[in-house]
Amino acid sequence: MSGILVVGSVALDSVRTTAGKSVEALGGSATYFALAASYFADVALVGVVGEDFPRAHRHTLERRGVDLSGLKVAKGKTFRWSGRYGKDASIAKTLATDLNVFKNFKPVLSEAQRRMPVVFLANIDPDLQASVLAQMQSPALVACDTMNYWIDSKPAAIKKLLCKVDVFFSNDQEAMRLTGAPNALQAAEALGALGPAVIVIKKGEHGALMKVGSKFFVFPAYPLARIKDPTGAGDTFAGGFLGSLASMGGPHNDVGRLKRAMAYGTTMASFNVEDFSTRNIEALERELIEERFHDFAERMTVPRVEGLFKGRRAVSA
Repeated sequence: MSGILVVGSVALDSVRTTAGKSVEALGGSATYFALAASYFADVALVGVVGEDFPRAHRHTLERRGVDLSGLKVAKGKTFRWSGRYGKDASIAKTLATDLNVFKNFKPVLSEAQRRMPVVFLANIDPDLQASVLAQMQSPALVACDTMNYWIDSKPAAIKKLLCKVDVFFSNDQEAMRLTGAPNALQAAEALGALGPAVIVIKKGEHGALMKVGSKFFVFPAYPLARIKDPTGAGDTFAGGFLGSLASMGGPHNDVGRLKRAMAYGTTMASFNVEDFSTRNIEALERELIEERFHDFAERMTVPRVEGLFKGRRAVSA
C-alpha cells in the first residue's frame, strides 16, 4: 500500500471559538484528511469547488504534494460552513451550511484514481460513497466516515456500505446513534458485525478506541493545555491513521501496525486543534511529528513489573 485516494468536501469555513475566530478559511473533510495523510503517503483528492475558491488555498494543498487533478471547478460558489464552539470544544453549533456547488457533486474517477490501493470515503452521502467504491479496481484498503445527518436520513445505505469497508471511523455519539447501542463498546461490537474488520471510535478530548477482531484498544488524547479550534480534528485523525498505515505496508489487520496508526492519528489531530483551520498542519516538520509521536507513545507505556504480588494472599469476597 502507498497512494491514497480521498473523496469528500473542500470548503470555506467560518468558525468562532473561545480563542477567537476565522473567516472563510480553508476547510472540508477531504482537505483536512489530505493534508494530514500527505506527511506519510502520496494523496489524490477528488472534490468540487466553485469559481470563487481562492488560489491560495489550492496552493496550500499543492505545496503538500496533494494531487488536485480530481478537484473540479464548477460554475457557482464553493461549499461554506459556519459554526461556533463554546466551552465544550467537542460540541459545534452549526450556524449556516451552504452546499452551493457541492450539492450536485457526483464524483467520476479517472483510470489512475480507480487503481489507487487505498481509498478514504469522507463523510458524504453514503450513496455517493458507494458509487465511488463501485468505480475502484480492487483496492487493498477501504475506509469511510459518516455523520449524523446521513445516519438520520440514510441509515440503511450506510449499513449496506459497511459490508464493503475495512476500516470505519465514527465518533461515539454517531456510533451509538447508528446502532442504537447504549455505549461506545457495544456500538463498536454492533458495527463490527456489519462488516468492517477495524472500528475506530473517536471520543474527542477523551481519546479514541479501536476494535480489531474481538479485542479493544483504548488510546487517550494527546494532553494539550489549550485548544483553539477543533474543526477537522476527526478527519485529520483519519489522515494520520491511514497515511501512516499505508506507509508501513503489510496487512491492514496487523494489530501492531494499527496501534501505531492510532498513535499517529492522535498526534496529527493534536497539531490540528492548536490553531484555526488548517494553519497548523500545512507546513509541519516531519521531525516535529515524530517527536510528538514518540512522546505520546512513551506516555502510554506501562513497564512490566515481575513478582509484584509474589507472596501476597488473594483477598476473597
